[in-house]
Amino acid sequence: MEKRAIITIAGAIGSGKSSTAKAVASELGYQHFSSGDLFRAIAKERDISVEEMNRQAEKEAEIDHAVDERLKQLYANETDLIIDSRLAYHWMPNSFKVYLALDPEIAAKRIYDHIQSEGRVSQTAESVEHVLEKTLSRQEGERARYQSLYGVDVTDRAPFNLVIDTSVHGLDEVVQMVIDSYRAWQETA
Repeated sequence: MEKRAIITIAGAIGSGKSSTAKAVASELGYQHFSSGDLFRAIAKERDISVEEMNRQAEKEAEIDHAVDERLKQLYANETDLIIDSRLAYHWMPNSFKVYLALDPEIAAKRIYDHIQSEGRVSQTAESVEHVLEKTLSRQEGERARYQSLYGVDVTDRAPFNLVIDTSVHGLDEVVQMVIDSYRAWQETA
């Protein structure tokens, strides 16, 4: 297997995929791409919430296919790339694959705080409990959708080179763990 200079970062909702990917890209001088940002932008274009977008994606496979096609194009044409995405690891088999794990209750608190402090495109939050309910629903919907569309269980951690629990590691530590593990992976045959 020829290794590619691409790191794919998947994981639980709210686990820090985007923050980690941006920081790793900055440290390595790589480009960054976020499937979540693309998905949220599509939701904004349609003037709907991320949750509603997920419900639509359950009925309209072309939404996921559009995002997936973008990932496949990146894989075919790019290197020196960090991608945060639920499925990029699946479409990019020769990438270094990272999974960020996080308890849903901690994720809900993080998401709520982020929405309150900075806002989030096409996403609102009435309370931490409301975010937890929406997060669990979204997580189950995505799991079922990707299993149905591609036969992929996005909660299975087996395909990943590195799994990190972000509830016990801060962003700087997670970034360093990813970079160190990626460099070690690159050096192995």
